[in-house]
Amino acid sequence: MSLTVALLIATVVVLVAILAVRATTRFGLPSLLLYLALGVLLGTSGIGIDWGDADLAKELGTIALVIILAEGGLTTRWREVAPHLGLGLALSTIAVAVSVLVMAAFMVGVLGMHWQVAVVAGAIISSTDAAAVFSVLRRLGLPPKVTSALELESGLNDAPVILLVTFLSVPLADIQPWWEIALLIGYELIAGLGIGLVTGFAGAALMRRGALPSAGLYSLMAIAMLLLSYELSTLAHASGFLGVYVAGVVLGNANLPFKRAVIGFAEALAWLSQIGLFVMLGLLVFPEQIPQVVLPALLIGVVLLFLARPLSVAAASIGQRVNLREQVFFSWAGLRGAVPIVLATIPISNGLEGGWQILHMVFVLVVVFTLAQGTTLPAMARRLGLTGKAQTRDLEVEVAVLDEMAADLMTVAVPEGSRLSGVYIGDLRLPSVSAVSLVIRGDERFVPDAGTLIRTGDQLLVVTPSDQREATERRLRAVARSGRLAGWFGDDGTDLPPGRPREKPGRGH
Repeated sequence: MSLTVALLIATVVVLVAILAVRATTRFGLPSLLLYLALGVLLGTSGIGIDWGDADLAKELGTIALVIILAEGGLTTRWREVAPHLGLGLALSTIAVAVSVLVMAAFMVGVLGMHWQVAVVAGAIISSTDAAAVFSVLRRLGLPPKVTSALELESGLNDAPVILLVTFLSVPLADIQPWWEIALLIGYELIAGLGIGLVTGFAGAALMRRGALPSAGLYSLMAIAMLLLSYELSTLAHASGFLGVYVAGVVLGNANLPFKRAVIGFAEALAWLSQIGLFVMLGLLVFPEQIPQVVLPALLIGVVLLFLARPLSVAAASIGQRVNLREQVFFSWAGLRGAVPIVLATIPISNGLEGGWQILHMVFVLVVVFTLAQGTTLPAMARRLGLTGKAQTRDLEVEVAVLDEMAADLMTVAVPEGSRLSGVYIGDLRLPSVSAVSLVIRGDERFVPDAGTLIRTGDQLLVVTPSDQREATERRLRAVARSGRLAGWFGDDGTDLPPGRPREKPGRGH
């Protein structure tokens, strides 16, 4: 009966959380706050569930964060973020270091904390959250530079911060010399990057090699490969979080069968992980202890938001051609969420004195930052003049493998702003052995001919031999970006031609 009751409670929590997404979106409130409230309601001050196992919380939180980072990697478009990789790396390293130093100095000098607790707390609250950034920024229609840099920061900064917190959340006598910690962090990051790349490319090759009997197996295989990247990295004493994110980026940008289904499955798991993390934080806290940390937490939040974050962004922007408006937005968009929750369980699990104080401060800060930043980012972006027309969506191509025929079926959705709209089938100039065999337009389905005009919203069924699939997809992407004369513009579908900006939506069909 205890297992049945536990499953019942978990099921009700998930259903309420899912319904809350729609309700909170309608009223403009972050749904994460409701998840926290659910956890508090279920905890010792509510229904009475006693969740005091910090070790289990850390393990479950780690698994959830791995899933969130995997989904973030799968949905990161390398072609868009690559030009801004330098800025993203600077934000995830230089900015984090500056923020940790500023916050630790404030907590030691003003709040009188021990330096070890101050550095650990400063690191925990300085890491931005991948789930929050990915879910909020992609809806705002921001310039690619801004969105890409913040996505890279949130995906990459978890690894060094988690390593720093882990190395310092031990008895004082066991802390290694700073240079040794620096070398270990460097090794773990480089090794994690290498293992992530190898696992990602190996997973993409395996998924393309042959047909599986069910489309759902491709989703399971992708997630299994991403988890394998984390596990191999961890066994090699490397950064599993960096490994899983990098492997996700590789898989997400590869030509995979049933790619949209894979990403949809990963998004569902990431939502479940995020819900679980915030409910778990609500379960872990003791509400009666929150009043005594509210004032120091608010002071820490003010210093982080108005001093540490702007200084860290300014330091990371040196040599990166970031204007003042972008720096202001970067400073305000340092969203906190699931990552600090996982990090806050590490000091408790390691027995660090002051660990529970850090957890309760993190609880207050997550609530404050979610309210202060999550609800005001759209207005801030508009005020700074960073919003505009939504970016042209990339061509959506879904692939099904016909193994015995050595052929592939490609489903191509024509999004708003794509320059495929207005092109005749005959002008696509696909490889001679590839053909558009069916067009779905609303409720209408028909076999096209060379004179059929493609329209926005159409779905095209393209049949191609497996060895010509990549060439066919490259041509479709080139036409989607540059129109039927893509070849004359030097666009071969692999990347934008040097020096030629992407066309804005709606121009020159």
